Amino acid sequence: MKKQLRKEIIARRNSLAAAAREEKSALITRRLLTLPAWEQARVLMCYVSFGSEVNTFPLIAAALEQGKRVTVPLCLSEGRRLLAAEVSDFPGDLQPGTWGILEPRPETLRPVAPEIIDLVLVPGVAFDRTGNRLGYGAGYYDRFLATLRPGARTIALAFAEQIVADVYPQVHDRPVDMVITDGEIITRKDEKFA
Repeated sequence: MKKQLRKEIIARRNSLAAAAREEKSALITRRLLTLPAWEQARVLMCYVSFGSEVNTFPLIAAALEQGKRVTVPLCLSEGRRLLAAEVSDFPGDLQPGTWGILEPRPETLRPVAPEIIDLVLVPGVAFDRTGNRLGYGAGYYDRFLATLRPGARTIALAFAEQIVADVYPQVHDRPVDMVITDGEIITRKDEKFA
């Protein structure tokens, strides 16, 4: 069921015209930049967008411009873990890594403890209206999100086409606090979270 849904939603996302994806990404970025959760975050982790995902390059650039400490994920295949690594030169500190996704170069690797991260921008294939996410199937983010300190915020960025009725969550799956799309902001908690 999850496998089929993943395939379906990725195909739906891939079918969006590049110009539409950029337009929708810009709208999602503008929404995020106005939220207190963004303004208050001193240290954040942001996925580096790949393929047809919501474009995070402008967000990473904006965070660095605003003087925030920015980390990006490094996939460690051993134990299927994510390491949060700080970047100061974007995209100069990065090179293609696992699955061709940009990751920190070994010589620029600066690990950051998950406990000091205030906000994590989480990728995903599909999301439901209670914050559950369907990832790419390897569990990297579920394991990483479990290591965050209480109070750290988790926000997913998605196109409206990625919102579905049910992603069939399992016990180990970690929901996000909020999903920002080009059509709406979906919160798992009360509106004061924003």
